[in-house]
Amino acid sequence: MGSHRTYNGVSMPEFMYGTAWKKEETTRLVKLAVSSGFTAIDTANQIIHYDEARVGDALLDLSRQGIERESLFLQTKFTSAGGQDHRTPYDASADITTQVGQSFQSSLQHLHTEYLDSYVLHGPYSRMGLGAEDWEVWAAIEGIYKSGGTRVIGVSNVSAEQLDELCRRADVKPMVVQNRCFAVLGWDYRVREICRAHGIVYQGFSLLTANRQFLFHPRIREIAGRLGVGPAQVVFRFALEVGMQPLTGTSNRDHMVEDLAVRSLRLSREETAFIEAIALNRP
Repeated sequence: MGSHRTYNGVSMPEFMYGTAWKKEETTRLVKLAVSSGFTAIDTANQIIHYDEARVGDALLDLSRQGIERESLFLQTKFTSAGGQDHRTPYDASADITTQVGQSFQSSLQHLHTEYLDSYVLHGPYSRMGLGAEDWEVWAAIEGIYKSGGTRVIGVSNVSAEQLDELCRRADVKPMVVQNRCFAVLGWDYRVREICRAHGIVYQGFSLLTANRQFLFHPRIREIAGRLGVGPAQVVFRFALEVGMQPLTGTSNRDHMVEDLAVRSLRLSREETAFIEAIALNRP
C-alpha cells in the first residue's frame, strides 16, 4: 500500500475516511470503513457537522476487536467559536490559546487516545489574509505539536494567499492542508502548487459532490470504461496521480471497497492532464 509523507517525515495513508454529517450513524460507519480497509479517519470537535465522541466509540469497539490505536491515523480539528453552536467544546469566553488547549484535551477524551496523528485548524478567522486571531490560534496549535501532542499539524479551508503567508511567517508551517476541491479552479491548483513547493500533503474533500457536472464528461466515461470502474473511481485515481490524499465520506460498503481499489489503477499522463484541465474541456 502506498502512502503520503509530510515534510517532517510522517507517513500518511493514501486515502482518508471523512465523518462529517454522519450523526448517529458515525460509530457504525467508522467501523465499517475500517473493516473495508480504511486506516485514516478524519473528524472535528464541532458537533454541528461531526460527532467526534461517536468516532471514539467506534475506536473503542475496534480496539476490543484487536485493532490497535497505533494502526490508525486519527485526524481532528479545532473549530473557532464562529463555527460552533451552543455546544462549544471549550469556554468560548476564554482567550484563543485557552480555547485550543481545552478543545484539544476534549478531543483526546472523545477519541480515547493520548495523542493525535494530525491536528488541523478548521479554517482561518480572516476571510482575506491572516489577522491577530489567526496567528494566536496557529501559535497554540504549534505549541501542541512542539509538546508532542500531535505528529502533524495543518489548516483547512485556506486560500492560496493565506497559505503562502502562513508558510513564510509561521514558526512551524503546516504539514497538511485540507480544502474543498473544485475542478473549475483547476482542482485547487494554486493551493496545491504551494503545498508541492513546501512538502505539504494536500487533502481534497468534496471531490465528487463539488464536481458532479464533470463526472459524466464523455472523456471521464471513456477512461472509466477502459479501467472497468465508475466515474467516481476515475476522479479518485486522478487525485492520487497528482499527489492528493482524497477524502471520501460514503456510507456504502461497496463504494468504500471500490474507492480503495483505485490504488491499483493507473491513468496515463494524457488522461491525468485532461482531467486536471477538465473545466476547460467541456463537451
